[in-house]
Amino acid sequence: MSRTIPCATTIAEIRATLGQSRDRGATVGLVPTMGALHEGHLSLIRAARAENDVVVVSIFVNPTQFGPNEDLKHYPRDLAGDRALSAEAGADVIFNPPEEEMYPGTFSTWVEVEGLTDGLCGRSRPGHFRGMCTVVTKLFNICQPDRAYFGEKDAQQLAVIARMARNLDMAVQIVPCPTVREPDGLAMSSRNARLAPEQRAQAPALYEALNAARVLVGAGQRSTAVLDRAMRSILAEASLGEIDYLEIVGADDLVPVPTIAGECLIAMAVRFGPVRLIDNIRVQG
Repeated sequence: MSRTIPCATTIAEIRATLGQSRDRGATVGLVPTMGALHEGHLSLIRAARAENDVVVVSIFVNPTQFGPNEDLKHYPRDLAGDRALSAEAGADVIFNPPEEEMYPGTFSTWVEVEGLTDGLCGRSRPGHFRGMCTVVTKLFNICQPDRAYFGEKDAQQLAVIARMARNLDMAVQIVPCPTVREPDGLAMSSRNARLAPEQRAQAPALYEALNAARVLVGAGQRSTAVLDRAMRSILAEASLGEIDYLEIVGADDLVPVPTIAGECLIAMAVRFGPVRLIDNIRVQG
């Protein structure tokens, strides 16, 4: 029989719960999510469980990081299922605030990280990172975790949060966790469930293209133009997909590079109808 864990819906409630734990000297690990949990999220919860005394999972579909033409209304929600999965993975408490709790009527303060948010997803999703940084800052202030866990699938998000925490002297360790994939290589995402069967069949082309680039780099290829052509030829076979971006950037500054030198990030976003999928790998030159 699965255990039931408490679900706090107000800031005061989660602060009181976690404050009692900290008073006992417990360490707190935070896993921020927007719900619709899958194995990728559960891997973050398990990582937090292994390193902290108390694990809190936030479930909040953050409206400020969705653009006007994005899928906020259709974003999957299953609190009961998420709560059960979180408990099985080792979480101790859920924080599931309503929108008005996080963004009261007088809300007018935003957090932005410049530079790192200009390209990749930032170019096609204006305002996304401002909303994401603001809600993550609020979650850090509310929960005051010792560690916070984020997946490497969202590589730009991870880089932005790490820079934000460092620049603003936030007393939290940002812990990156490996991308979790389906057996055919597709990176796990809550959005995968919205793919039509034909789209789902073509979606593994993203990872296939990334792997082709990895093989070329391993064989000594350093020209990003050559890598780009090889990946686009594979993605072209996924006829239902439309490339949003495909870029090779420095791993630290996310600026496009002409050749592979040092650690680089190969990142892409591909749209299948209204569903936008992202994926990435790191390569070393």
